Amino acid sequence: LETDLYWIEQGADAFRIDTIKHVPHAFWKIMADEIRAIHPDFFMFGESFDYDANFLAQHTLPKNGAISVLDFVGKQAIVATFENPESDYADLQEYLHLTHGPYANPYELTTFYDNHDMPRMNATDNGFIDANNWLFTSRGIPVLYQGSEMGFMRGKAEHQGNRNYLGQSNIELAKSHKIHQALTKIVNTRKNVPALQSGLQVNIELTGNKAVFYRVLVNNGVSQTALVLLNKGEQETEFLIKKYMQAGRWVSQMSDDSISVNKTNLELHSLVAAHGVEVWLYQGAVTNQLLLDELQRLMNNK
Repeated sequence: LETDLYWIEQGADAFRIDTIKHVPHAFWKIMADEIRAIHPDFFMFGESFDYDANFLAQHTLPKNGAISVLDFVGKQAIVATFENPESDYADLQEYLHLTHGPYANPYELTTFYDNHDMPRMNATDNGFIDANNWLFTSRGIPVLYQGSEMGFMRGKAEHQGNRNYLGQSNIELAKSHKIHQALTKIVNTRKNVPALQSGLQVNIELTGNKAVFYRVLVNNGVSQTALVLLNKGEQETEFLIKKYMQAGRWVSQMSDDSISVNKTNLELHSLVAAHGVEVWLYQGAVTNQLLLDELQRLMNNK
């Protein structure tokens, strides 16, 4: 514990606990309680290499230390979806566990699609872009493995190239890579929009190449609603959103555009480029009663 506290006092923001499942829950409960007695909000997440959500969720329960985990179930679904251009966004819905799930809080899970212990995702450049757009707008805390910002050694296993030295030359190449350029934009959007970081996720449509969902945050009297539109198809696609729409000014976070939605025609039209993302932001209290009811349902069933 003294070592843990030392690193926290040196400025560590969080701990990633390696191979957490190989040490009994009782130990992590003691450690977590002692750390949080001094640093109540300190975040910890573990690597429990398993694809069973019920098993992973045991680490997140208060009786076991309330330690978050890497979302291996989500990783499996994300890779299957974005490695395959013919995939369906519907295949991502189940792993989210937005209601009645086994996790203490699914929004605190750390989400990812590859790392040093497994093959790098074997996707096209557009597949990586689509995966990042999903990762940085959907529920959870994104974790990126160095090199995936340029598809480095894609498809290679851990001892077959995945762990190869990236080097300064590849770092320089990554700066102008199309994956990195798209990633930078969505990362900064998430950074600037608190609703994308911790807002409740309200799914509207996950079908084929289209994903539509809200992220809604109400915190200390401040309300913010982000409407996320994802297109993993090869063609620019039109989106028409009516469900839970609110009258007022919606501002694009990806461009300088804005849309005024009026009370007599509660709908928002938006074009999304091939392999693109759009985030429309509404600042202000939630006024749509059906959306309020859905938010309450989600809160009651977390």
